[in-house]
Amino acid sequence: MTQLGQEAEDGPRAEDQQSGEPSGAEHDRQAKLRALEAVLFMAAVPLPAEDLAGILAVTPHEADDLARELEARYADAGLQVTRVAGGYQVSTRPEYGHYVAKLHEPERFRLSRAALETLAIVAYRQPVTRPEVDAIRGVNSDSPLDTLLQYELISEAGRKDTPGRPLLYRTTDSFLGKFGLNSISDLPQLDALPVAEQVSSAEPEAPDREGEAREESPPAAKQEPSAA
Repeated sequence: MTQLGQEAEDGPRAEDQQSGEPSGAEHDRQAKLRALEAVLFMAAVPLPAEDLAGILAVTPHEADDLARELEARYADAGLQVTRVAGGYQVSTRPEYGHYVAKLHEPERFRLSRAALETLAIVAYRQPVTRPEVDAIRGVNSDSPLDTLLQYELISEAGRKDTPGRPLLYRTTDSFLGKFGLNSISDLPQLDALPVAEQVSSAEPEAPDREGEAREESPPAAKQEPSAA
């Protein structure tokens, strides 16, 4: 076989092999995707697209695209990419939570009914003042509000421009993270809740000082991602 014939025979094979390799742009994208996976795996809190963009040296729009692609890749895995508190995080899927709990019992905390009622009022009426919360509940809300502040589920949000300039309260990113919400707009609509629940949260009740005093101490500021 002549040299020209040999080159003609070998040529297509070399081209086929070369065509199977990713382009430079695709190779870079895959590297960014792996880097994103590593960053989210190690992050202790959800990271917004702006932060991921700075870490990966891409635009926020590209960071969103990468996060969505990673989310799709995890569709059949034991881990998942979730959007929480305006950011992204990697967590275990809820259906495997009981397995993970055998290795690491997630840190939990309890809120009394009074604190839960107060938290719901702040979440749906924010920003809201303490007198406004008292008026809805029909009882003094000093203790449950203080508890929610200690747990960092709510925070002060300035003062209302009314006589006395009372403090305003709103929910925090910690609240969104603990309840698995990406934003306040993810809260269920009040008209979608069962009537009994709406009536229960709207009707005044007798003071429950004993219940309000049973709040547990706030957990440590840093928590591992919930397994369930």
